[in-house]
Amino acid sequence: MKGKLFTIYIILGLAIITAFSIKPPELLYAEEDGSGKLVYVIPIEKEVERGLQAFLSRTTEEAIEQGADHIIFEIDTPGGRVDSAGQIASILQQLDIPTSSFIVNEAMSAGSYIALNTDTIYMKPHATMGASGVINQDGTAADKKAQSAWLERMRTSAESNGRDPLYAAAMTDSSIDLPEYNAGEGKFLTLGPKSALEVGYAEGVVDDRVELLHELGLSNASIVEKETTFSEEVARFLTNPVVIPILLSVASLGLIVELYSPGFGIPGTMGLVSLILFFYGHIIAGLAGMEAIILLILGVVLIIVEFFVPGGIMGLLGVGAVIGSLLMSGYDIGHMTMSVSIAFIVAVIASIILFKTMGMNKGFLRHIILTDSTTTELGYVSSENRLDLIGLEGITVTPLRPSGTAIFNDERLDVVSEGSFIQTDKRVKVVKVEGVRIVVREL
Repeated sequence: MKGKLFTIYIILGLAIITAFSIKPPELLYAEEDGSGKLVYVIPIEKEVERGLQAFLSRTTEEAIEQGADHIIFEIDTPGGRVDSAGQIASILQQLDIPTSSFIVNEAMSAGSYIALNTDTIYMKPHATMGASGVINQDGTAADKKAQSAWLERMRTSAESNGRDPLYAAAMTDSSIDLPEYNAGEGKFLTLGPKSALEVGYAEGVVDDRVELLHELGLSNASIVEKETTFSEEVARFLTNPVVIPILLSVASLGLIVELYSPGFGIPGTMGLVSLILFFYGHIIAGLAGMEAIILLILGVVLIIVEFFVPGGIMGLLGVGAVIGSLLMSGYDIGHMTMSVSIAFIVAVIASIILFKTMGMNKGFLRHIILTDSTTTELGYVSSENRLDLIGLEGITVTPLRPSGTAIFNDERLDVVSEGSFIQTDKRVKVVKVEGVRIVVREL
């Protein structure tokens, strides 16, 4: 009897333990559909540049602070700057949160590199990725050193997430021949959804975000959609490599024209607004710090002081400080140097045109440039040409060695002989007058 009771107790105990160890159906469902989880959806759109980098830095930090369980990057970009793509990749590589790329249209060039740095990649049926060769701004291929570095980055990013690096290399190196994917020699590899699935560069093809969330097991997760703020959109536009030289050229042109205009009007306002927009965009993008702003203010103050302190040193220091602040605010010192050079050339050309058409007697320049002159019309004569003396005879009152003094009709004059020595009290005759030089000959 005791043995049967012991057996019953054992069975009841095992049943209780089993009952507590098995999760209810609703909890199993909660894990499968992502209930209670937080997903951040962050867009990667337009060109890859410094403004996008600042946006992704802000939004991923927010996702970490809010305890996000997954981050989805919705990608639609033609590519952009290699250096910015590298910084964005560093941000993604440091995330401990699972990440997915959802290519909604295209992830070309730098965009494909960003996608390769996420844990999983999903594509829409018409999406593409690849064609990641390094191209200069003038449309020519970059030098071999830059291409080699970029090729290694692409390969490493693919390998770090378990993808075959051959296809990442083919996206970057046109000499790799993959005719089965329409990437013969001389062509950069571009993958569509089907080919990306075949080579393991995509985990799935989905029609929309709802299907993607289902594939990720996050159908009922809380979704936070991030969008760029107005200021970030403005910053992305203002820090565009094409816009920067235009802004600086408008600034220099406006300020130069203002020097030739009376009062302070539209040209000066345009110049100041362009300069303010330049620094505003670079501050929002995280490129310009307080040191650049302080240097700019110092430069402006020195230029103003130059108007009141002669010498030119203050003005040169002020111009140098302003140029230094611009170079400090740029992400690429080479591009900023080129932009500043373009603005300088525009300013020089504008100055020459305005000087020839308006002169120096208008605008602010009339206060700092002396325009008075001692002209003959105003009664100023450098020397009197005494042609009336030619032929007059007089007496030397000093020896002429060959210069000395003689008297002509009771007028004492400084004279020179033709070269010979003439003693005192000798009769002489004026034979030539050249300005203030009166030449005499002994009679």
